[in-house]
Amino acid sequence: MPVSTKPVEDDVDVASERQRVLRGDADNDMVKIENLTKVYKSRKIGSILAVDRLCLGVRPGECFGLLGVNGAGKTSTFKMLTGDESTTGGEAFVNGHSVLKELLQVQQSLGYCPQFDALFDELTAREHLQLYTRLRGIPWKDEAQVVKWALEKLELTKYADQPAGTYSGGNKRKLSTAIALIGYPAFVFLDEPTTGMDPKARRFLWNLILDLIKTGRSVVLTSHSMEECEALCTRLAIMVNGRLRCLGSIQHLKNRFGDGYMITVRTKSSQNVKDVVRFFNRNFPEAVLKERHHTKVQYQLKSERISLAQVFSKMEQVVGVLGIEDYSVSQTTLDNVFVNFAKKQSDNLEQQETGPPSALQSPLGRLLSLFRRRTAPTELRALVADEPEDLDTEDEGLISFEEERAQLSFNTDTLC
Repeated sequence: MPVSTKPVEDDVDVASERQRVLRGDADNDMVKIENLTKVYKSRKIGSILAVDRLCLGVRPGECFGLLGVNGAGKTSTFKMLTGDESTTGGEAFVNGHSVLKELLQVQQSLGYCPQFDALFDELTAREHLQLYTRLRGIPWKDEAQVVKWALEKLELTKYADQPAGTYSGGNKRKLSTAIALIGYPAFVFLDEPTTGMDPKARRFLWNLILDLIKTGRSVVLTSHSMEECEALCTRLAIMVNGRLRCLGSIQHLKNRFGDGYMITVRTKSSQNVKDVVRFFNRNFPEAVLKERHHTKVQYQLKSERISLAQVFSKMEQVVGVLGIEDYSVSQTTLDNVFVNFAKKQSDNLEQQETGPPSALQSPLGRLLSLFRRRTAPTELRALVADEPEDLDTEDEGLISFEEERAQLSFNTDTLC
């Protein structure tokens, strides 16, 4: 199917990356994606555009983060690059090999840790690794050494001879990562690799990924953990409705798309909170109240309207008067940037739940639709429909950024 000729309305950074790829400057990148497109066919609602003319290059030794809510198109992109899904349009190259024409060479150049563990419950970790060393074409004489290396590298030695079905979620993710590293691939896809891991195991895997990058290998990472992206990624992009909406380093995205500053104030008693709220309403009328708890309030302040010097000057004048225990001013986090873009993700779930117009249905279909239970709007749709009204004195309706992002990342049944 040919790529659409409709003009692509890209952000300036995304457009710059598209131009870099299309004019050939990304030919030496480990991964080069040119107008990659994926359209799924649905008998209910027709065509669903999952990935829309994606252009991207990943350089050697780079950890690139691909973010987006469920259904944004991340996993569909991965599956096209690994050959699990056919492409509708466009082209992609991995280590110089075409995904369309040289898929075998592409698969020999990459490792893939899928979003959901593809493990056999009856096989042990050692047997899994032996299987994949043979599939990878590792020489028989090197098999035992490679398996031992993978078990030690991922700290799975003491579980090596236990069935994978008995493993914890974290150890299953470790085993999936070990499989992805078999054969020393030049390029590694990690689709939410730390899901289900405890903080210690997560940090361990982060160090492993950083070691991979130092050897010159490239990594593409998807994650719902903004902390993870900040720790690992040299560049990242946020995907919305199958297209990249922003691209760049973490600090660049914070500067461009962040909502200014977050001012957190902690008071000596709950009675002082009302005085602090009045103070902000008078002195920072443009500030938005984001959180309000027992002795703590948090405001969001647009940086283009006021300077940090003004903020600190006004706050220092009233610290004693308003009974302020302490306060802090910080730049908005990557979480805030992610949430702002995630709200733009259209909810394809509701479209799928809604059948085609009755005029296009058969008489039997129209009859059955009368008895079909109507589904409630999905969590994402409900979240982004209307902003909660500002409350002057009550706590109801105020949620933190962490809670908001958790709701946006709620695991629903989507295309990818």
